Amino acid sequence: MGTQSGARNDGPMAEINITPFTDVLLVLLIIFMILASLNTPPGFQKDMTHQCVVCSGHHPTKNIEVSITASGATTIDGERVTSSTLYDRMSETVRFHSSRTGYSTHIAVVADRAAPYGSLITVLDAAREAGDDDVGLVNE
Repeated sequence: MGTQSGARNDGPMAEINITPFTDVLLVLLIIFMILASLNTPPGFQKDMTHQCVVCSGHHPTKNIEVSITASGATTIDGERVTSSTLYDRMSETVRFHSSRTGYSTHIAVVADRAAPYGSLITVLDAAREAGDDDVGLVNE
């Protein structure tokens, strides 16, 4: 008498082997990642040599210009400020620009490459304290 050790299953197999499907999808994913990296420009490297063209009928506005030198000296609209008067001067400048026609409360920060990081953060904090979140970094 012979005994069978397992159940006999002569019917069709109902399972799908997804290993080849997964391999194909991973290869396609790698190909698309490589193609996407070739088509995307790296970082913030933009060509800013041309001047902004102002549409006809619009008058250019005067932004709040903040500059930071390599030594950490800060100027707001051409007037030098110290670290102790920076917050008050920024608030005064934002109020002045918001009450005038042709003036904008956009803050354009021009910082030297060697400017201390803390000076830039202090300027951004002073702008936030003055209620102005419209800050842009200018590349010169």
